[in-house]
Amino acid sequence: MHRRVANKFLAGLAAAVALAAGPAAAQMAPWEKELYEAAKKEKPVTVYTAHYNTEEAQNLCNGFEKKYPGLKCNFVRTTAQVAFQRFQQDVQANAPVASVFSSTDVSHYPALKSKGLLMEYKPKSLAQMVDSLKPYNDKDGFYHVTAAALMLITYNSSLVAEKDAPKNWPDLLDARWKGKVSIGHPAFSGYVGTWVVLMQKLYGWDYFTKLEKNQPQIGRSVNDTVTMLNSKERWVAAGPEATTLLSKDKGNPLAVVYPTDGALLMVSPSGIPKNAPSPNAGKLYVEYLLSKEAGEIQTKAHSLAVVKGVAPAPGAKPLEQIKVTRPTEEEITKGIPEVKEKFRDTFGV
Repeated sequence: MHRRVANKFLAGLAAAVALAAGPAAAQMAPWEKELYEAAKKEKPVTVYTAHYNTEEAQNLCNGFEKKYPGLKCNFVRTTAQVAFQRFQQDVQANAPVASVFSSTDVSHYPALKSKGLLMEYKPKSLAQMVDSLKPYNDKDGFYHVTAAALMLITYNSSLVAEKDAPKNWPDLLDARWKGKVSIGHPAFSGYVGTWVVLMQKLYGWDYFTKLEKNQPQIGRSVNDTVTMLNSKERWVAAGPEATTLLSKDKGNPLAVVYPTDGALLMVSPSGIPKNAPSPNAGKLYVEYLLSKEAGEIQTKAHSLAVVKGVAPAPGAKPLEQIKVTRPTEEEITKGIPEVKEKFRDTFGV
């Protein structure tokens, strides 16, 4: 009798300890447990990311460490072009750092894939992905969508009334916004590069010739537009939905407009470098980005959930209620290098 009671007590204690330490092995799928155990033997996973702001990147790393106790997550958050340059420098120096490469510029991935610099890996969690985003995954399994967001029109609501705010992209060309527009730079930001390609596709390069006459303030990251609006240096912008709404949550007088000609849908993939120092931890991190836990962190920061079953943040519009548009991967891959040079020639920066 006493022995049976003692055995039950010890079994319960062991279960409690396992639960406190993290997901019990019995709760993990066999493939997940295998990756987890292999990742424990590797170095901390380092992620090069342009997907998120610093706070969101940190929250995702923290969530990964909580879900997989004993693993350590580091991130380097930069603009897309800087992340790409840094990754290439690591390759040339044969000194790999990143085990996950997450860029907002989809043109980076075909280039890396063609050079054999990415590892083929099809996440087991792909079934959970929102169906409308699945076509943007690499058909050969070298990179997959792990973040989605919108670029649209933003403005300072203490300076611009809602009825007077731009309603579509050409409205930013109106002379009343001269000296009051903020944009980012396609040579630094994947968001901005994709937006410039889209504007050229919809309206021709004449769009930027006219925009130049309004003397826009040009930052680097698309997130710089939020700073410009908050400081009242600029009144309207081509900016990011997520960072703008996050700033609004903090009490800043910012608002967004979903353009009648379509908000830019940004899909941002992640890939695992072929020379990843921690390949199993890298695979596990990509799986984590396609989990409900990561989706809930993303929506709290006003990003779009890439997996099913995650509600949008309070006040955010569901994706199905928004008119969106996006260039094809081929158009982006071919177009971004071209528009970088044309942008510099037009704006002199």
